[in-house]
Amino acid sequence: MKITISGKQIELTNALKNRVEEKFSKLDRYFHKETEAFVTLSVQREYQTVEATIQSGNLILRAEEATDDMYVSIDTAVDTFERQLRKHKTRIEKKLKKEYFEAARLKEIPYEEEVAEEVDFKIVKTKRFEIKPMSPEEAILQMNLIGHQFFVFENAESGDSNVVYKRKDGNYGLIELTK
Repeated sequence: MKITISGKQIELTNALKNRVEEKFSKLDRYFHKETEAFVTLSVQREYQTVEATIQSGNLILRAEEATDDMYVSIDTAVDTFERQLRKHKTRIEKKLKKEYFEAARLKEIPYEEEVAEEVDFKIVKTKRFEIKPMSPEEAILQMNLIGHQFFVFENAESGDSNVVYKRKDGNYGLIELTK
């Protein structure tokens, strides 16, 4: 596994780099050599935070851990990855069953009272990622592995852009974008 380590508001000492490489190398048994891990260590107020993303082919895993000790945060992040892999092992191995979700269609909802329009939209973070073809079930798995509430992907069957999201009731939704 190729590990890229970066730091925000923290000096990356050799001891920290060695700890990251030592702990993340435990995950080598799960992945091919081409797998990449991006680990960012940062200090935010009283917390020592580790944000890590592992990319192996179409599989993306993400963990973010914050404690008052950077070494504990590193250890906990690796434990989180192992727990995610164990939890989703069967689904990853079977590459998910072919089941499809139907997107709900909503009508325009009229407002009874006037609502103040938000004037300023502030984008505080921009992310770029490559969209890969996959099934909606694989997209849900990816979304759960990175710990997000939604995931954008290219539907392998239709070639269209889709979005899966986690609903408040614990189920999942699929948005099919059309032109």
